[in-house]
Amino acid sequence: MSNDAFDVFASEQVITCRDDDLGLRAVIAIDDTTLGPGFGGTRWRPYASQGAAVAEAQRLAAAMTLKHALAELPYGGAKSVIMAEGPLPDEGSEERTALMRRFGEFVSRTAGTYIPGVDMGTLVSDMQVIRESGARAFCADADPGPYTATGAYAAMRAAVRHELDRDMAGVRVAVQGAGHVGANLARFAAEDDAQVLIADVDAERARQVADSIGGAVVDPDAVLLSDCDVLAPCAVARVITGEVVPQLRCRIISGAANDTLDRPEVADDLKARGITFVPDFIANAGGVLQVHAGEVGWSDLELDAALQRIGTRVSEVLTEAEQTDATPIAASLARAVRRLADHS
Repeated sequence: MSNDAFDVFASEQVITCRDDDLGLRAVIAIDDTTLGPGFGGTRWRPYASQGAAVAEAQRLAAAMTLKHALAELPYGGAKSVIMAEGPLPDEGSEERTALMRRFGEFVSRTAGTYIPGVDMGTLVSDMQVIRESGARAFCADADPGPYTATGAYAAMRAAVRHELDRDMAGVRVAVQGAGHVGANLARFAAEDDAQVLIADVDAERARQVADSIGGAVVDPDAVLLSDCDVLAPCAVARVITGEVVPQLRCRIISGAANDTLDRPEVADDLKARGITFVPDFIANAGGVLQVHAGEVGWSDLELDAALQRIGTRVSEVLTEAEQTDATPIAASLARAVRRLADHS
């Protein structure tokens, strides 16, 4: 099955949303509600086809099921995508508000089975409009980037301890992406005396981050093949392909990007090469933990403890993978299945 292929019956529900007057074409994929209502962001971007939009919604919804199960959160997995045609309308514009209000009406028809949140292309103000339409939506005001980076760094430290039996001092870390998450992850590593390489399609942004932490800039086209201990993808999805694996020069892949592996079989390719892959749906759970903390009123100490437990889970998964001669992905899936079974 290609990356754009889809099976609507792989999800509990797939809902299409259409309004010809507003040009709205959207998909809500609810993957699993065993643990609670499906929570997952609303992504607004162009898609090559309707099939590609449905496939991405379902794939990301399934990843949210795993993320929430392994983070021990009371949510199922879901995701929605809005198909963009041209540039997105400006925040607060009449066009954007009308479209989000209409989308919110579709979300409200799920009767709380789906809870949207901010994702690529959407804003806190969009979630507020959705709420005003009568739907439930998570719209924390805080930037989730630092929290996602904190959890991802806990995952990286745990992987380095497990695989290299050392702390981060002197570890060579190559970070792909200098956005809010990648920049914070690079800063955390540098503060622990790691040797940090940073790459971004925005060369000036990469340079600013590198200068601020005492790191070095690497060409974005070359970062995946950097000679390093840890490769940290923190930008686009599916960058680790079967074709890339034989050329990798890292010991560990541990980043914050979603959907890092191009195909499930790539996990086996990495294992065969002796490269440890930290499942992204464990490492990047900091953002959803921060949203949940705001919803239930956790203190800062409670949230930080939950973020640090991401590292504990990584250690447990890597140990289980070793003991069962499985990939970390397979070990993670087994843990998620057990938690879902306990609540079914």
